[in-house]
Amino acid sequence: MGQMNRSELRKKIMTILYQINIYQTGKIAYSIDDVIKEVMVIDNEFVKDTVYGILTYQVDIDEVADQYLNDWTISRLGNTDRAILRMGIYELLYTDSPEVVAINEAVELAKVYSDDSVRKMINGVLDKVYHHKVDHE
Repeated sequence: MGQMNRSELRKKIMTILYQINIYQTGKIAYSIDDVIKEVMVIDNEFVKDTVYGILTYQVDIDEVADQYLNDWTISRLGNTDRAILRMGIYELLYTDSPEVVAINEAVELAKVYSDDSVRKMINGVLDKVYHHKVDHE
């Protein structure tokens, strides 16, 4: 099996975050590494760094999401939608990923896995996060 590209890796991250979210919601004990291993046969730094990063900053990431979700909260989104949005916000605020890439990748995942209204919500939030970041740099 060849190297997975970043888009494929992000799909894996979404799956891992989805699973962890189920454990968190159900207050079930889990090991992050075990969840990653269930989804990823091969060790991958990008996946590991991103998953750990999102979980480390999850409270802050969720606050940012809620700030821009207009009368809605991230906790009301489905597991998949939450995973996509958290990953997008994390990449925008905490990594060197080009902003356009971070937003496009999240929106592409949302096109496949979220319904249209949620995709628009995710797109809107990431757009606002991006503009806020640019205005304050």
